[in-house]
Amino acid sequence: QVQLVESGGGLVQAGGSLRLSCAASGRIITLYDMGWYRQAPGKQRELVAGITSGGRTNYADSVKGRFTISRDNAKNTVYLQMNSLKPEDTAVYYCNADALTTSLYLNRNVYWGQGTQVTVSS
Repeated sequence: QVQLVESGGGLVQAGGSLRLSCAASGRIITLYDMGWYRQAPGKQRELVAGITSGGRTNYADSVKGRFTISRDNAKNTVYLQMNSLKPEDTAVYYCNADALTTSLYLNRNVYWGQGTQVTVSS
């Protein structure tokens, strides 16, 4: 099992910045792709940004040029730096990780964090 703990959400004015962090813990052998998703009220969850274990990134068109995803493999942590925030960025942000773990056997699964609220006021 892998536990993903997000932090850094909150309330910010339009044009402001926030930095989200997500730390993974558990019997982790390898963390593969990691990412951030968001879900606004009444909408489906959507990919915001993803990053491979090698550092290759991809972004939703709506956040390109404003958000930056990064990771620290030594700390099993992924970050999302969000700049020039807009009211439409308001959502619950979820961390996601594809991980290989071990207990009695090797097991590969996708795990989700509990979510952190980001609210951008106009």
